[in-house]
Amino acid sequence: MLTAFLAAAVVGLFEDTIAKYTALAVLLPVVAGQSGNTGAQALAVTMRGLALREIRARQWPRIVFKEISAGFWNGLAIAATTSLGVWLWSSSSGLAAVIGISMVLSMVIAGIFGAAIPLVLTAIGQDPAQSSSIVLTTVTGIAGFFSFLGIATLFSAVL
Repeated sequence: MLTAFLAAAVVGLFEDTIAKYTALAVLLPVVAGQSGNTGAQALAVTMRGLALREIRARQWPRIVFKEISAGFWNGLAIAATTSLGVWLWSSSSGLAAVIGISMVLSMVIAGIFGAAIPLVLTAIGQDPAQSSSIVLTTVTGIAGFFSFLGIATLFSAVL
């Protein structure tokens, strides 16, 4: 419950921007959902590797870099598709650019944390299966909301 309130607090920081551009509220779940999917995939691959002893926590730089790369390239592909859809829906190139940039950023962050959370928990002697998803859901929600609404606020002149 606390984690949901953290994500809600981030949205609350941008209340004025959302009030000014209501289309942002409609698109919030798109960014958060896609970054959540990216993080969940990175988490699953990392947990599988740990469980099968194919990877060790000390290999974290290689693993995290791989997920940064995957998040970036997947983010570009998803951003292109989403931006086109938003542009067709809203006729706003500014809104399409904002969602595209935030999509790449939030998916990279999700990949980083999706890999890092189970590695850190393993390194400190905790079971990563116990709480990785809760922490990841919080991080991806906050990252998705903050990147989308933060970029929208910075570029509000073009929306």
